[in-house]
Amino acid sequence: MNFKPPEPRSASKTVRPSGSIVTAEKAFSFISKGWREVRSSADADLQLLKNRANSFKNLADKELENFLNSASRTPFSVPTITASATLNPPPPAEIDFVKKLQPKLSEFRRAYSSPDFKFYSKPQIKINLSAIKNAIVAEVGEEEDEEDERESLRKWRGVRFKEKEREEGQFGEFWEPIRTFKSRLRELEHKSSAEIFEGIKNSEFVEKFKSSLKSICKDPHESKEVPPLDVPELLACLVRQSSPFLDQLGIGRGISDKIVESLCSKRKNHLMLRSLSDGESSIVESDNITDELDLRVASVLQSTGHHYDGGFWSDIGKNDVSELSDKKRHVAIVTTASLPWMTGTAVNPLFRAAYLAKSAKQNVTLLVPWLCQSDQELVYPNNITFSSPEEQESYIRSWLEERIGFKADFKISFYPGKFSKARRSIMPAGDTSRFISSKDADIAILEEPEHLNWYHHGKRWTDKFNHVVGIVHTNYLEYIKRERNGALQAFFVKHINNWVVRAYCHKVLRLSAATQDLPKSIICNVHGVNPKFIEIGEKVAAEKERGEQTFSKGAYFLGKMVWAKGYKELIDLLAKQKKDLDGFNLDVYGNGEDAHDVQNTAKRLNLNVNFMKGRDHADDSLQGYKIFINPSVSDVLCTATAEALAMGKFVVCSDHPSNDFFRAFPNCLTYKTPEDFVAKVKEAMANEPLPLTPEQRYSLSWEAATQRFMEYSELDKVLNNPGGSSRSNNSLTKSSSMPNLNEVVDGGLAFAHYCLTGNEFLRLCTGATPGTREYDNQQCKDLHLLPPQVENPIYGW
Repeated sequence: MNFKPPEPRSASKTVRPSGSIVTAEKAFSFISKGWREVRSSADADLQLLKNRANSFKNLADKELENFLNSASRTPFSVPTITASATLNPPPPAEIDFVKKLQPKLSEFRRAYSSPDFKFYSKPQIKINLSAIKNAIVAEVGEEEDEEDERESLRKWRGVRFKEKEREEGQFGEFWEPIRTFKSRLRELEHKSSAEIFEGIKNSEFVEKFKSSLKSICKDPHESKEVPPLDVPELLACLVRQSSPFLDQLGIGRGISDKIVESLCSKRKNHLMLRSLSDGESSIVESDNITDELDLRVASVLQSTGHHYDGGFWSDIGKNDVSELSDKKRHVAIVTTASLPWMTGTAVNPLFRAAYLAKSAKQNVTLLVPWLCQSDQELVYPNNITFSSPEEQESYIRSWLEERIGFKADFKISFYPGKFSKARRSIMPAGDTSRFISSKDADIAILEEPEHLNWYHHGKRWTDKFNHVVGIVHTNYLEYIKRERNGALQAFFVKHINNWVVRAYCHKVLRLSAATQDLPKSIICNVHGVNPKFIEIGEKVAAEKERGEQTFSKGAYFLGKMVWAKGYKELIDLLAKQKKDLDGFNLDVYGNGEDAHDVQNTAKRLNLNVNFMKGRDHADDSLQGYKIFINPSVSDVLCTATAEALAMGKFVVCSDHPSNDFFRAFPNCLTYKTPEDFVAKVKEAMANEPLPLTPEQRYSLSWEAATQRFMEYSELDKVLNNPGGSSRSNNSLTKSSSMPNLNEVVDGGLAFAHYCLTGNEFLRLCTGATPGTREYDNQQCKDLHLLPPQVENPIYGW
């Protein structure tokens, strides 16, 4: 930009009085003298600055040389600051920044060290004194003239700008490398940021994020219209949802599944033909017909905007996990028997409660029946009776701690029960579910769910608890078939069992395939053996390693002495194969209602059987036997068989589904015919049992049984699920948009069962123990309960 000098004033404006001119000349003379003094002083200061700048130049050359040399020898990096890096900093690593910066520094160094480089050369400052003189004269004579004042300011600005341009021209050679360095840094910065932005733009994460945003913000008009359900699909859905009702009519689950598969396959073939004709290739393939049908129905319902929030019979008062009494989940184990009655439903639930409580992840309550004094005398062995529930609880805990070796932290509660002589079992009296408080009603484990609910008249278990698991212990159909008109009774009991299990359980575990095929059931052995038996087995294995004799006795049988517990099969085998088993003696231990008949029959047939009173299987008198014989086919999973295997004995048992779990053990010898029974007995007598491996020993333990129970009952998922739902994630996804007809049917069955069991006449007609709809006054006194008419008053006119 060029500035023009101020134009000369007109003649009329340059004429001034003589006095003013003399005064201005004196002032200019004074200023000129002062300026010369300032100039000489400034020259001296500039010379001093030049000397100091030269010394700084030399020092900077050395430092720059050291920096460049160190950068070329040792890579430079910026380490990531972490907790470990602050203690042990990682070695520097080379980055591209120094590689790109080093050429620019070398160029700067060459320019800086060149002989032509002038650093703070002496400035040639030239002041236009004539212009200053004219400005001063004009200022003195024209203070009142505003136009002259503006022109004077322009002169000063023009002079100052020219001087500044001159100074920049003199020092421009020094600042040029700095400008070059700064411009190169800016270019590098822009290039790096552009590369980073391009890398982010092309990254896989950004692509996924963009695709997810597109799916969220997708235009509803772009989605394909979901076709409605056709007639085959509607029929398939109806048949599949009606399978419980069809099962009651005698149409098995397999037939229903085949009908559903046939209907769905027709629909699938029709879609494939239509897609081929239209040129489409995207056909959803699925091996599971039911899942494909569920997803199809759910997609149709979702397209209509329908949302399903609950079942027709669902209870809005179900306990929420967040409202429990504490942070832990609660598990209630309800069983049908209690010690000192040495039966499977008394012993196994006790061990289950102890080992579930051992993990300390959940609170456990064991709910067992309380019998009045008269019933205790009929049920408990050796005339053992208890005057209070606290006394029986002390006995139970003492018995348990002697066998497991640790103190089990769980609660024991009692509900009123009555012993049925006809059924030889304890029947609940009143509503059993009310003995678990609502604040602790979270997870329920029903030992023998069909037994507990035959005559259950109270709150539905699945309404009160978030997750209900049933464990089937007993093959009731096998027992009933042995009675008078057993086939007819077994037919009705089979359907009643299906009824109550569907109505009151979310999941059912069957110990073996010997039990009835119940709805919602799966087969898994969730029982273990007393740790004492495993210790005995380890002791026997150690004695064998030392070469000592471990077994000094022959064969024995142990069990409750009733005909249905294998005594009928045992007497028949010994009688038929009496000649082949000449010299074979069998010791039998047991007590029971049929003891007198069994002993008389064996004596009449002149069998080599010695009868003794029942005792604990871990008793020292039983450890010397080498062979345990169990011909029972009514058991579901014989605990005595597992205990004998754990002690390292031979087991001779029937080739029956109840013994499937034991086939994997080499000491288990199964037979199919009476002749095969004789051969297995002789084989066991002639050989020594093999010691168990650590894996086999662990599979018999309660630790392994508890692990299997947590897995197959889905209790591990429920405990880890903060929502406390009893359904899997897949079913939850479907039920959010599709009503479940099964839940409606189950709720209807439960309501019908509640109505029927509320009538005392119908209860007695179906074989219920009198007085079990409500507990009696004696049980109220023993358990400190209010009378039923006070708990549940009936108001009328």
